[in-house]
Amino acid sequence: MNTILVVDDDSHIRKLIRIYLETNQFSVVEAPDGQEALNILSHTKIDLAIVDVMMPRVDGIELTEDIRSYMDIPILMVTAKGESKDKVKGFNAGSDDYLVKPFDPVELILRVKSLMKRYNKVSSNVIHIGGATINLSNLTVVAGAHTVELKKKECELLFALASLPGQIFTRTQLIEDIWGLDYEGDERTVDVHIKRLRERLEPIPELIISTIRGLGYRLELV
Repeated sequence: MNTILVVDDDSHIRKLIRIYLETNQFSVVEAPDGQEALNILSHTKIDLAIVDVMMPRVDGIELTEDIRSYMDIPILMVTAKGESKDKVKGFNAGSDDYLVKPFDPVELILRVKSLMKRYNKVSSNVIHIGGATINLSNLTVVAGAHTVELKKKECELLFALASLPGQIFTRTQLIEDIWGLDYEGDERTVDVHIKRLRERLEPIPELIISTIRGLGYRLELV
């Protein structure tokens, strides 16, 4: 399980971020300012930092510069709405990506996962969801006495949907995430794999893949 450091002087925002990160199988450590964050970094293994710009004592820009001086971890900076100069300062200081407040927590999770992949710090290959366990390493789904073996692309597809249950994924998103940007086939490939996946998951009725007409697919829990 990867550990995320959330640095923000607003306790409500820290709590919101923590809930979404922990739901997606991340461990979370909190700091109310940059100085406390540096103290944590000195003795705790951190895989990614989410850093607010405006903070007392050591602000987000200083903190990012300090982290970059001796560590190579992904840094996601959070800026106030309309403060474009903070974005520029953040990138110059060494941040990898940014979000503008108020932000969609789902987008936060997507950006975190993207950064983790970019840094080759892939989070757990196992997702526990709705009484089922999806294992990307051995390409299986286990629920109670049932074990379903999947093909590689089928498991990757299910894993992507299960990473954000209830979230709609377009066919284009799934193609890019699983088959890659250079894939030359058409989007019907996704439909074919979804059909096969549904058939294989019949022994595990708590996992339902719904078609959202005109948009794509999402995983729902029964």
